[in-house]
Amino acid sequence: MGKITKPQAAKLIMSIFTQDVTLLKKTENILSRHFGTIDFHSGVIDFSQTQYYEEEFGKNLKREFISFKKLIKSENLWKAKILTNKIEERFAKNHKRRVNIDPGYLTQANLILASTKMFFHRIHMNKGIYQEVTMIYQDKTFKPLAWTYPDYQSKESIEIFTKIRNILNSQLKQK
Repeated sequence: MGKITKPQAAKLIMSIFTQDVTLLKKTENILSRHFGTIDFHSGVIDFSQTQYYEEEFGKNLKREFISFKKLIKSENLWKAKILTNKIEERFAKNHKRRVNIDPGYLTQANLILASTKMFFHRIHMNKGIYQEVTMIYQDKTFKPLAWTYPDYQSKESIEIFTKIRNILNSQLKQK
């Protein structure tokens, strides 16, 4: 019989994208009030790997990834997704979102994303929020799975996740 242990603390991350780059900073400010100090910013990146969001958001989308200094309990990711949905609604106009916020967490072993959409590879967490293993860390890099979004598979994204993982590793060594 295996011994039950507490899961390691996880690094809360968020992907934020919008057509209006001024909303990036406004969104960050709101998120930091709820989740604390932001300890990593990717900088603004073109979000052009898909046209899926063009009808709702328009073209020329910009994205950034951020992470938060305070580590979280992985079982609480659903709370972050409910809050980020409320923030998206706050910025919406004419029933269309103007900002998209995708929360997730990073561990030494993987990258997990939260979703409101059920699918075969997602597991229900709480209150209609699901989680999926989006990337695994293997052979000193993040590797995509069959369902990993193309933008998360990019070399640039993998470099960002690796930098955030390095921050996490430093934090875990200090505990």
